[in-house]
Amino acid sequence: MAIRNVVQAGDEILRKKCFEVTVFDEKLWQLLDDMKETVRKEEGAGLAAPQVGILRRAVVVDVKEGFYELINPVITEAKGEQRGYEGCLSVRGKRGVVSRPLVVKAEYSDRNGKRKKLVARGFFARAVCHELDHLDGILYTDRAERVETVKD
Repeated sequence: MAIRNVVQAGDEILRKKCFEVTVFDEKLWQLLDDMKETVRKEEGAGLAAPQVGILRRAVVVDVKEGFYELINPVITEAKGEQRGYEGCLSVRGKRGVVSRPLVVKAEYSDRNGKRKKLVARGFFARAVCHELDHLDGILYTDRAERVETVKD
């Protein structure tokens, strides 16, 4: 595994729509492993492939429910609303208040291409929505009511 460089806001790759993953092989597995290692090092809650310069529909989410690897994820249902602060490994030194669904249902493939479903609530739902936005070139700052600078 390797720590990947996290692309920062202003880089055009973060604004591009990602391509579907069609090959589930060692190269994908290495990407997922590297992304998980990078999230751990950066102490984040998730990471999407474009954040490490790869335009593929792949994300990892690290929440109390565990580590999830979501390939070609699609939100199939969203309920309720929650408002709260979000930050992003690609938008250093800032945070913003964002409204997200309270519960989401999603379908995705695992690293071997097997289709799966999940139900995410609370912070997990927020993290899933945040990371899936990255796959369509959307940053949390696009959805935030306000963005503020975080002081160290």
